[in-house]
Amino acid sequence: MTSLIFVRHGETDWNLAGRIQGSSDIPLNDTGRRQAREAAVDLRGQLDGSVAIVASDLARARETAEIIAAELALNPPRLYRRLRERAYGAGEGKTVAEAADLWGPWGTAQVPGAETHDKLRRRALAAVHRVVRDVRRATAPAAASVIVVAHGGLIRELVRHVSGGDLPAPGTSLPNGGGYTMLYEREGLRLVDTARSVSFAPTPR
Repeated sequence: MTSLIFVRHGETDWNLAGRIQGSSDIPLNDTGRRQAREAAVDLRGQLDGSVAIVASDLARARETAEIIAAELALNPPRLYRRLRERAYGAGEGKTVAEAADLWGPWGTAQVPGAETHDKLRRRALAAVHRVVRDVRRATAPAAASVIVVAHGGLIRELVRHVSGGDLPAPGTSLPNGGGYTMLYEREGLRLVDTARSVSFAPTPR
């Protein structure tokens, strides 16, 4: 059994402006770096035993993970392309309002070139399986916990999968630095802690 602590990257200027990022490689801003340090403080009180950290290879997730690793005296994060945010095609760079004007309400919009939820879910689950396998092979004994720094859309899809669609609540977005804890067991993923997600708020991705 492996504990997976999913953390959304810190804020970027596009987050601040309400722009859709997706696969666009946007760096953290100073607020995002502060959020990463705050997430490390929060995580310090949750971790027990050996810990590994991994991240999406996009700059905003990678730097968030690097800050957390430095704060917690962990080895540098291993990067995984499959942990990237959902690709939003023609929507990337537009605000949610602009996208809604072009393609309808964000929750149901058919954005040209966007990755489907099904494809995102398959990719996210494959990434989780690979992360756990790699960590178990690389650490002896295997790390008890893995911090996984990724993106709001990808984490949301995993939570939707493990909760049978009950979570997250419609119209909410995971705040920068927020997250969920799941257990990776032989039977699959299980959601075990939503304490870090109580600050969910209706803010743009």
